[in-house]
Amino acid sequence: MSDPPRRLVVGIGNPDRGDDGAGRLVARLLRGRLAADVRIEACLGGAAELIELLREADVAVLADAMVSGAEPGTIRRFDCAAGGVVPGPGGASSHGLGVAQAVGLARALGCLPAVCVVFAVEGADFAPGAPVSPPVAAAAEEAARRIAAELAGKLR
Repeated sequence: MSDPPRRLVVGIGNPDRGDDGAGRLVARLLRGRLAADVRIEACLGGAAELIELLREADVAVLADAMVSGAEPGTIRRFDCAAGGVVPGPGGASSHGLGVAQAVGLARALGCLPAVCVVFAVEGADFAPGAPVSPPVAAAAEEAARRIAAELAGKLR
């Protein structure tokens, strides 16, 4: 009998920079809503920290904010394991190398989980000390719902 897959959700972002806290808000909303075997973590999004978390998982769901020019609160899903590209920020990332680079490095190092998806929420206000904006907070609720549904279904 094989071991069950090690499942992980990582909420990424800085909760003190407005909409950058979207991923961590998603993780917080998922606490108590997922099966007991799903580990939930929060991180600022540094590549080294994220790669170490990915190294310990067979199934990973990452939640983060993005800046793509879409309407604030837009949710996009990227399948990283299938080669889906996570858009990088237009300028410097508050995460240092960023999630896209961490996923690419994990792939190159052979430690990207067999199942790895990113739920990204379009943000608008990343000012220090700002709260998560209302459209991003609503999108975080929806992203949490979608992640819970996927983990209950096909991401096993």
